[in-house]
Amino acid sequence: MQPPFADDPEPLDPAPDAGAVGEWDGPGADASEPGYWELSRTPLTSLVFTLPLVLAYEGGVLLRGRGTPRNGADVWLRQALDALGFGSYFLLPVLTVLGLLAWHHVEHDRWRFRPAVLLGMALESLLLAAVLVGVARLQDRIWPLDVALVREGFLARVIGYCGAGLYEEVLFRLLLLPALAWLVGRVFGDGAPAYGAGVILSSLLFSLAHYVGPLSDAFSVYSFTFRFLAGLFFAGVLLVRGFGIAAGTHAAYDMLVGLF
Repeated sequence: MQPPFADDPEPLDPAPDAGAVGEWDGPGADASEPGYWELSRTPLTSLVFTLPLVLAYEGGVLLRGRGTPRNGADVWLRQALDALGFGSYFLLPVLTVLGLLAWHHVEHDRWRFRPAVLLGMALESLLLAAVLVGVARLQDRIWPLDVALVREGFLARVIGYCGAGLYEEVLFRLLLLPALAWLVGRVFGDGAPAYGAGVILSSLLFSLAHYVGPLSDAFSVYSFTFRFLAGLFFAGVLLVRGFGIAAGTHAAYDMLVGLF
């Protein structure tokens, strides 16, 4: 029996529709559904977002012939696989795709993405790339130096920039950064300092890698310094915004600088 002062109970609000998903976080958004900032960081969304880079680079190299100069990070990753006895041509892109799928599974994220999020990621990558272009222009004003650019055909450059955005981020940010942070953590202890050391060391290796190999650039303090800063920038994007936007930003930066 209800106490005499109780009003008639009001009906409970119906459960929110599980299929109703807002595209962006906001005051009226369903807190149980991930918004743009969360979805854009998930490995599955990163995979869907970077898949055009995989197809453009690998397909472009095949169309132009396997003798086409490849991105340095791509060559080193393939050499490592060859040394392990895995020489299949398509193994590296397949491992990249499977790695992101496995990462998504380990994170226990939902197996879903929103097409509208991909557009937001593209715009965010362009914005971040423009910021890095601004950093390059600022460095050039403070420390002016003529840098000779090797001009290849338009298609060859686009293919190369897609490969750089994809495989340099896979090698230096997705693989080396956490590996170096883990090694530093074993010696000096885990935590933010270990990851900070991983960011710095992977950025140094990223910069130095541009001066190794038959197609490498001539070393200069100017270019080394900027590439180190760019490595720090891409590492920060990876840690804060995820792999997809880091790869998209890298490819967009190369295209903005190399094509326009």
